[in-house]
This record gives sequence, C-alpha cells and structure tokens, in this order.
Amino acid sequence: MDRKVFFPQRLLPYWLLLPQLVITLVFFIWPAGQAAYMSVLQQDAFGSSITFVGLANFEELFVDPDYLAAMWRTVWFSVAVTVLAMAPALLLAVMADRVVRAATFYKTSLVIPYAIAPAVAGVLWLFMFNPAVGILAWVLKQTGVDWNPALHGGQAMTLVIVAAAWKQIAYNFLFFLAGLQSIPKSLLEAASIDGASESRKFWTIVLPLLSPTTFFLLVVNMVYAFFDTFSVVHAMTGGGPAKATEILVFKVYHDGVVALNLGSSSAQSVVLMVIVIALTFVQFRFVEKKVHY
Repeated sequence: MDRKVFFPQRLLPYWLLLPQLVITLVFFIWPAGQAAYMSVLQQDAFGSSITFVGLANFEELFVDPDYLAAMWRTVWFSVAVTVLAMAPALLLAVMADRVVRAATFYKTSLVIPYAIAPAVAGVLWLFMFNPAVGILAWVLKQTGVDWNPALHGGQAMTLVIVAAAWKQIAYNFLFFLAGLQSIPKSLLEAASIDGASESRKFWTIVLPLLSPTTFFLLVVNMVYAFFDTFSVVHAMTGGGPAKATEILVFKVYHDGVVALNLGSSSAQSVVLMVIVIALTFVQFRFVEKKVHY
C-alpha cells in the first residue's frame, strides 16, 4: 500500500522548494545565461566598447590550435583522474568492508582527505614533489629519475592528475563502502557454499550489484575532472610549464581574468558546459543500459 504525503496548505511544498530554487537560479542559471549572452559579444577590458559579433568567438575557438590542444588534454586528464580516483577507492572499500577490528578508525582515516580543500591538496602534493625540498622528489632522484615538474610538462601533468585523483578517492570510497554494505550477505554465503572463490564472487556478484553506485560515481567524477580541478591546477602549476597542464576550465579563467578576453572566455565556458552535458547524456543513454538495479 502506497503512502501519500498530504500538506495542510497547497503552497507549503513550493515554499519548501523555494530556497533550493533560488540557489539554483542565482548560482547556476543566471551565470550560465550571462556566459551565453557574453559569448556573442566582443568587448574591451573595461567594458566601454561592446560589439555584437554573433558566433565569431566560437569560430575562432575551433581554429585555434591552443584551444584544440587544451580540449584533447582535458579529455586525457579527465579519463585519467576518473580511473585513478575510482579504482583505488573500490579496492579500499572492499578492504574496509572486511575489517573487523578498529573498523571505525580505518574508515575515518580514509575519509579525512575529502575534508581537505582542493587548493590545499595541490599545495601538499607540490611540496612533497618539489625538486628542492620535497621528500618524494628526493626519493625519485635517488632512483635515477630526472624529476622536475617545473621543466617537464609530462611530469607536471602526472603530478596534477595524481593530486586531483587523490582528493576524490575519499568521496568515492564512501559511496562504494555504502554500496558494499547494502549487498545481502546471504548471497555471498551461498556462493561460498557453492565453492566460489573470492575473485569469482567479486566479479559475478559484488561488481554487478555495485553497478548503480559505479555509474553514479562515473558521472560525478567526470564532472569533477572537468570543473572542480581548477584550484588544483592553479595552485600546483598555473597551467604550465608551457601550457602542458592548461585544461579547459583553467583556460577559461586565464583568457577571461588574465588575458581579459571576455568574449572568448565566455564562449569557452559555454562550450565546456555543452561538452559536460553531452558526456552526461551519453553516459545515461548508453552506459546506464548495463546497470543492474
């Protein structure tokens, strides 16, 4: 029997939704509308001269080799961050689910990194791998690695990817652990009685039942990699060296705030928003079909 909720006043549900609607309007809809409006304009740094240019800003983007390079760099960066953030989190969640003694301490310790701000996480990793004073940089040099992310773009990108993924592992760990604890123990016990190994139980029972959680985290981590990694890049490399770590979200900031090319920056933000919406649509349209609810 379905239970229905009845409100004493018809306007009460709308009043309850109003705060969230206001937040969405002010911090999401309004800025997105402003970006779309400014993307068809060209103006100077002081806003004294504004000219309507239509789609010229978008046309310039897709013939700009720096922007195209930043786009492919962002794709690689996002895939790497998503994989490195989800795979260790799943492993840690499986291990935490089996811990009996000091389980609370173990789980709490793994969640602590999520409380660290992304910029602070970037500074911590930058300090540990600093060629002059970083302990981990010293270890790399002792093993013969010519480590200097200030000069080598590949090393800088690797460091940014690891820092951004490490920041997100704790978030993924929480959801994976909750998903594991919701799996009926009777299924695993029945598989053990039938002689199934631990690996077989994981691939045939645990992982399929975790597919809704995995799908949700896949979408969240892709959005995180595209948008929320700005502060990590800004704190660690500033897009360098030689734009080796300049991903799309950082290029929006650099062209708009540093270079003061507001029209191009707005067009880039619109393109970035469209890319993320398209990726999310593709994930829901095709990947969700393989999810077992």
